Amino acid sequence: MAKRKYSIGVDLGTESGRAVLVDVANGKELATAVYAYKHGVIDDKLPGSRVRLEPDWALQDPEDYIRAFKSTIPAVLKLSGVDANDVIGIGIDFTACTMLPTTADGTPLCALPEFRSNPHAWVKLWKHHAAQPEADKINATARKMGETWLDRYGGKISSEWFFSKTLQILDESPEIYSAADRLIEAADWTVWQLTGQETRNSCTAGYKAMWARREGFPRDEYFAALDPRLEHVIDRKMSRSISAIGSRAGELTPHAARWTGLKAGTAVAVANVDAHVSVPAATVTEPGRMVMVMGTSTCHMVLGTQERVVPGMCGYVQDGIIPGYFGYEAGQSGVGDIFAWFVEHAVPPLYHTLAKERRLDLHRVLEQEARKSKPGESGLLALDWWNGNRSVLVDANLTGLLVGATLATRAPEIYRALLEATAFGTRVIIEALETHGVPVNELVACGGLPEKNKLLMQIYADVTGREFKVAASKQTPALGSAMFGAVAAGARAGGYDSIVQAAQKMARLKKESFYPVPAHQKIYDALYGEYKTLHDYFGRGQNDVMKRMKNIAADARKQP
Repeated sequence: MAKRKYSIGVDLGTESGRAVLVDVANGKELATAVYAYKHGVIDDKLPGSRVRLEPDWALQDPEDYIRAFKSTIPAVLKLSGVDANDVIGIGIDFTACTMLPTTADGTPLCALPEFRSNPHAWVKLWKHHAAQPEADKINATARKMGETWLDRYGGKISSEWFFSKTLQILDESPEIYSAADRLIEAADWTVWQLTGQETRNSCTAGYKAMWARREGFPRDEYFAALDPRLEHVIDRKMSRSISAIGSRAGELTPHAARWTGLKAGTAVAVANVDAHVSVPAATVTEPGRMVMVMGTSTCHMVLGTQERVVPGMCGYVQDGIIPGYFGYEAGQSGVGDIFAWFVEHAVPPLYHTLAKERRLDLHRVLEQEARKSKPGESGLLALDWWNGNRSVLVDANLTGLLVGATLATRAPEIYRALLEATAFGTRVIIEALETHGVPVNELVACGGLPEKNKLLMQIYADVTGREFKVAASKQTPALGSAMFGAVAAGARAGGYDSIVQAAQKMARLKKESFYPVPAHQKIYDALYGEYKTLHDYFGRGQNDVMKRMKNIAADARKQP
């Protein structure tokens, strides 16, 4: 009887890192460990410093990622009782675009005393939105020069993406740009720390850094038009050598083996993005089934057989998710974050008391109370832009809206309206895809929210008119990374030779599905029509009051 083999997936997220140890034969998750980042999201002031950050900044400490490895991997080995010699591979996934400047040997500039107090030396997290002026310049220059690659990203590059953040560093802190020998995705940086060699993955390069397998990066002439100092940014501070997801980045160094308790020489997969790595872990390896990774934000991924230009998408990449298909990505910048904001800042004492009496958290109490109202009964409608709009408007300067409140409005009704707003935002994305030739027949959810809120899942089924399934794993990104770790090891070592083979054995769905209720669909169709009216009025330039209000607020903060 063959000895059982295992792989480890490490999911490095917004607030924490988690590892899962998985049986390669069947995908069974034997142990999970979580490390809450010491510094979390840095959005107020730099650690150990009085340096305050401007609005829309979101940074991280790269040392938190190393601490996550040191904490979680030994923990899952201990919890599972698995011998490190039987772990054949490790995979890493990350939020994106999350990037940092380093020296030639990979030392983050924020680790150097001379740069520690400069915010631009730190990791810029995915939800760092302070590079909107740079994103606007990137888009305007691309349109002026007729750059065809812009179409791959729905006609707009986001403030969240790699070159928006790069250009912001150059604009606001040229000394950091000059000192940076490498500008690199944090996903690739962590793999560099594990293997001792720099490797850049095709997923983040394609979706976040304007790279394509056929054309490569944009022309040097384009970067020179943005800023002459950027002309050779690819060759001097990045790399034109891009490794395909599903391939092997290298092997665990003796140094990294000591951190983790794993065996030196263990296969390490090329890095991936948390959302994209979740697709095969949710059993999806074919077109027509949209995977939604639902957490603080939501990422929407669907596969297509043909190349289609879809306005407002985050992008499409050939072989970007599953080899042989075009992988389309869209997203909503705020979902769970919106619900958390409401719970933390807008719930009256009555519901805190109910939570104590029922021994439940506030989200669960609000879900129970919100179930008591029927669709449309509250008279409320919201726009889900508390953290800007990623798709299809691609505008981080949009803000939230609640319409229809009266003196009779109660907290659970507002909570439900916010749930509904995020479902409407997803429907906008689905309709944009289908209008431009990318079918979406079924929804598969994964991430933290599907585990916590069944009302939310039912609302999504009702609003979209589609069956909504849920991945079996509670740690879908980490499972996906473990699957890619098994592929990096290969069949000869006890793993797999393709991610499709790995998905057939290691991925599962829950038996429970959510189906649309026809009576609810009719009401939600009417509400969605009103949502679209507000969406286009405030989001497409007819009324820019949200942006004007942000400017007034920014000016007020600057006053002594």
